[in-house]
Amino acid sequence: MKKPLVGALVTLLLTGATVTGVAAPATAATPAAAPAVAAKGGPKAKAVDFAGTVALSNCSGSVVRMPDSQPGDPALVMTNGHCLETGMPDAGEVVVDQPSSRTFSLLNSRGNSVGTLRASKIAYATMTDTDVALYELTTTYGQIEQSYGIDALELSATHPVAGTAISVVSGYWKRIYSCNIDGFVYRLKEGDWTWKDSVRYTSACDTIGGTSGSPVIDSASGKVVAVNNTGNEDGGTCTLNNPCEVDESGNVTVRQGINYAQQTYGITECVTTGNKIDLSLPGCTLPEPA
Repeated sequence: MKKPLVGALVTLLLTGATVTGVAAPATAATPAAAPAVAAKGGPKAKAVDFAGTVALSNCSGSVVRMPDSQPGDPALVMTNGHCLETGMPDAGEVVVDQPSSRTFSLLNSRGNSVGTLRASKIAYATMTDTDVALYELTTTYGQIEQSYGIDALELSATHPVAGTAISVVSGYWKRIYSCNIDGFVYRLKEGDWTWKDSVRYTSACDTIGGTSGSPVIDSASGKVVAVNNTGNEDGGTCTLNNPCEVDESGNVTVRQGINYAQQTYGITECVTTGNKIDLSLPGCTLPEPA
């Protein structure tokens, strides 16, 4: 899958084509702030802005904290596993504690860049069962708040609920997509990768390339419930940029134009004192290195 993706990225950069869920940014969107809009049929949306989100060189992300994170803890940036600067992890591959000096542009509520954050390492990354990367920064939450007046976004510790009004906040494009959680997918397959219990959006969240890694925020609580990662572009079945849904009986469903995210509540069970990832903690279900 890496070779076809590299080819797709080259084509994307040369032609300006849009590829949903792929790490390379699409050029079709206008990188200007768009206001969040309450999703139809859901609870009244809380105002969601860009504060705490980040722009990567090729994706979106956010500074996130656990429910028990402390001001003196090194901050974490969350994005997709497929957004790693080292390339996409293979199916079954898990990256832990890999040195990194990657930089992130920190945004304020209006979507303006207010500073640059730097990683010390990739604390955790995988595209197995989920599609997530967590970078540990050289700065603490307290230092970020003191320097920029920006708080980290908190990860919800509970499973999201279908029908919830959500906002997908792209730091790369400085754009907010608002819709509802349409439901959950037992298995979402794309090429060699399989993701579990994925979030399916209603059609209003028509995310594009470059939104990969965006936090998915519960509009009522303001907490992060998922990380945006893919969508079915062309109606293909289980191929690159064309994920398919697989139910418990093995039945396959293709929903062209529909986009997806990976839940993040499980991450909170895998972080211990000092904001350190500990995959041996009771309740932690994140994949471990082979």
